[in-house]
Amino acid sequence: MSEAMRRTPFFKVLVANRGEIALRIMRTARRLGHGVVAVYSDADRDALHVREADQAVRIGEALPAQSYLRIDAIIAAARASGAGAVHPGYGFLAENEDFAQACRDAGLVFIGPSPEAIRAMGNKAGAKDIMQKAGVPVVPGYQGADQGDAVMLAEAKKIGFPVMIKAVAGGGGRGMRLVADAAAFPDALRSARSEAQGAFGDGGVILERAIVNPRHIEIQLFGDRYGNAVHLGERDCSVQRRHQKLIEEAPSPKVTAELRARMGEVAVAAVKSIGYEGAGTLEFLLDESGEFYFMEMNTRLQVEHPVTEAITGLDLVELQLRIAAGEPLGLRQEDIKFSGHAIEVRLCSEDAGHDFMPQSGRMALWQMPEGARVEHALQSGSEIPPFYDSMIAKVIAYGVDRNEARGRLICALEQTAAFGVTTNQGFLISCLRHPGFARGEATTSFIGKHRDELLAARNDDKAEAALAALLLYVTNPHAAPWRSGRSLAATFPLTMRIDLGHGVKEIDIVRERDGGYLAAVDGSEFRFGIDELGRDTIRFRTDGLMASAKFLRDADRLYLLHRGVTIATRDLTLAAPVSAAAGGGDGKVRAAMNGRVVALLVKPGEQVAAGQPVMTLEAMKMEHVHMAGVAGTVSAIDVAEGEQVTTGRIVVEIAVA
Repeated sequence: MSEAMRRTPFFKVLVANRGEIALRIMRTARRLGHGVVAVYSDADRDALHVREADQAVRIGEALPAQSYLRIDAIIAAARASGAGAVHPGYGFLAENEDFAQACRDAGLVFIGPSPEAIRAMGNKAGAKDIMQKAGVPVVPGYQGADQGDAVMLAEAKKIGFPVMIKAVAGGGGRGMRLVADAAAFPDALRSARSEAQGAFGDGGVILERAIVNPRHIEIQLFGDRYGNAVHLGERDCSVQRRHQKLIEEAPSPKVTAELRARMGEVAVAAVKSIGYEGAGTLEFLLDESGEFYFMEMNTRLQVEHPVTEAITGLDLVELQLRIAAGEPLGLRQEDIKFSGHAIEVRLCSEDAGHDFMPQSGRMALWQMPEGARVEHALQSGSEIPPFYDSMIAKVIAYGVDRNEARGRLICALEQTAAFGVTTNQGFLISCLRHPGFARGEATTSFIGKHRDELLAARNDDKAEAALAALLLYVTNPHAAPWRSGRSLAATFPLTMRIDLGHGVKEIDIVRERDGGYLAAVDGSEFRFGIDELGRDTIRFRTDGLMASAKFLRDADRLYLLHRGVTIATRDLTLAAPVSAAAGGGDGKVRAAMNGRVVALLVKPGEQVAAGQPVMTLEAMKMEHVHMAGVAGTVSAIDVAEGEQVTTGRIVVEIAVA
């Protein structure tokens, strides 16, 4: 068959995804002259990707299983809108062979590999077998069909602890558990299966020997339907939490030109052996001796593709669209040139200080920095729903070398205003500034090893509290408007009680006759002079330094961004005391976030110890175990498995022993 007869042209693309990746795909599709169609759940009715599309089709209710995972609804949306092609983005159905097959059966071009390739490489067990036959080094483990609890435990003992449990389907770190010993294995196995079933509709898992202190290195690949394939170099994705990437960079500070060529050659040979078409990524573990082992293949576009685009000058979505239309790859390996360094961070709606607990709610103020690439789908006032991944934006910086890219990324994050929902912004800055990361030494154990350092309060914590108190004082809606200049009237200290999220502080504020302000915090004094006070910006002087900060006053709440740290405070000066029962000491276990009950771990009448797991909640594709606050007897279960609950709802009640 001639090349011309193998073309599959299309003119309108439906994006079967949401958020920033939907907008990213639309941007390139439009540049190539294609129309774009969005799909949305009830939770995303007013989302930016819906408003930016040429057409948008409702596909169901809020939960992914009722919307973005509904193959029938997406196919129907493509037909109704007249789309000729479907781009799955990443996550949801991106690596689902049934979805790719349904698109083919409906006469739609699936912008990705064939169903056969997805089936072959998307299943971790099958992919390992293929790689072994192709001569690619793989991690020792078990990927047998017998998934019985006893068999899995026996195989884990054969491999030797620590072992890694991995979902056979999907990716993104979901369905993965690192298990230290046999005693912890049964609970970890149950949890991994439950999370995998919820995320991918497949509870099957494999076991692998845990490689101690490795780097996570991935090779970006492209293949076409004419047998051509190239690699676009590597990305280092070692900085992770919960087996999900937080920081990605290209090139890796650990990979030499010789190692890059060797890993790239292995990866290209592997995808050629299965006739792979489109974008794909082979993921490897690189141990301390320089040996690498195949982990899995992602048969889709990666979240971190922008760093590869930055150092190659290529648009990876454009390559996807052209290859799907039947165009030859048009690139030879020798055509691929690398220049400079790029680093990406994933800005997530999560509380790093509380075990990276997902957060949802209204983003009151959203302002992105200049001078950096930011992929997002937010604006001030946007709602962040609890049903989807916690990543809300990607911030990418490029430089001539790694240190320049790192410095630019720190500056960009320091200028990012995300008020209203807790994010990992400060934690990311701490990671980028850490000497180990600066030296290029970070492995997959980086966060676990340095967690206390990365979460430690800054030395100027008191100064930030003083600045927050000052802003609450001068923006009080019941006080006289702020005016510059000297004050002739006598003033007296006002003691302000401020909730900083990690405790309440009492801070004395007084305006002095010279027009300045004095704030006293825990025995320390801070003097401020205000030069300008706008609606969301303050310019001030302190200790001979002029500085500025962004803020948002919302009733008794104040959000403050100063030097890259966001502080969410609440003015409790006139508030009634809050009951200590909220901490669970009253025997009532409350939902820590909006989410879905996936497992009740106790029954009424059961005796429980303080700290014992009683319920598992799923939010933003992650499972979170809730513990008993006191020892006693379970007196009531107030929810059912599968039920959606809101933050603070009582889920389990315990009668104190």
